[in-house]
Amino acid sequence: QVQLVESGGGLVQPGGSLRLSCAASASLFSIYTMGWYRQAPGKQRELVATITGGGSTNYADSVKGRFTISRDNAKKLAYLEMNSLKLEDTAVYYCNANSPLVPGPEYGYWGQGTQVTVSS
Repeated sequence: QVQLVESGGGLVQPGGSLRLSCAASASLFSIYTMGWYRQAPGKQRELVATITGGGSTNYADSVKGRFTISRDNAKKLAYLEMNSLKLEDTAVYYCNANSPLVPGPEYGYWGQGTQVTVSS
């Protein structure tokens, strides 16, 4: 069982920045693909970014060039640096840990989510 705890959400103006963190309890954290997903009101949960244990990253087109995903395996932390935030980035952001043995976020573990609100 892997427990994930997100932090760092909040209210920010358009053009501002936030950094989300995800603390994991996994004993083999370094092998997990870590991902950030978000869900806006009335919409389905969508991929924001993922990073493999080896450091390969993948981003949704909507956040490329603005968001950066990273991880610290020694501290068992994953991060999402969000810059140039837009109104449409408003959502609950979820951390996901997915084992490479059973690929697919739906088979992984989820955090409780952290709210990001972009508003003037």
